[in-house]
Amino acid sequence: MAWFTGGRAVVLTVPWLHVVSEPGVVPVDLLLPMTGRTYVARLDGREMRDTDAVFQQFYDGLRLPDYFGWNWNALSDCLSDLKWLSADHHVLIIDAADEILPGDVSGQRLLFKSLLRAGRRWSYTQKPEAIEVGRLVVVMSCDAASVPSLKEYLRSYLEKRPLSQVPASPCRPEGDTGDVSPAR
Repeated sequence: MAWFTGGRAVVLTVPWLHVVSEPGVVPVDLLLPMTGRTYVARLDGREMRDTDAVFQQFYDGLRLPDYFGWNWNALSDCLSDLKWLSADHHVLIIDAADEILPGDVSGQRLLFKSLLRAGRRWSYTQKPEAIEVGRLVVVMSCDAASVPSLKEYLRSYLEKRPLSQVPASPCRPEGDTGDVSPAR
């Protein structure tokens, strides 16, 4: 997992997952493969206020197949089987990832776990160099103040911590604008 702050990258364990602050920049060479066809989808967390909106964003952005079942299991299945997209590599960018499903901790867990499962599913090790490569790269951008909590939340699932040790929510509470200026 790579975390980017102020243009610096710290690679932890998986090269296919990146969390960046909204004004942050991710070097393109970390996202795009050397060869092959790449499909890039950009989703907006601000538009994912409820589960139906999450499914709609993924349906439109990833061009999910017509048989998509409009539920969490169907989304997880589609993310785990990207063969219906005619591409060798996939880049999924989620802007405002800290604003997804405000107040729906259960939905947030299901979505982020599905993304992590899909990332693991599509990662592989390139022989003989033993370089881990991802055919699905996930980039989540969020408010700079939310990067540490989203990072910790995702790390807890990657490390397969018990649910009791997973932070309650990686996202800003509904109505929180992220403004840290003092009240007047």
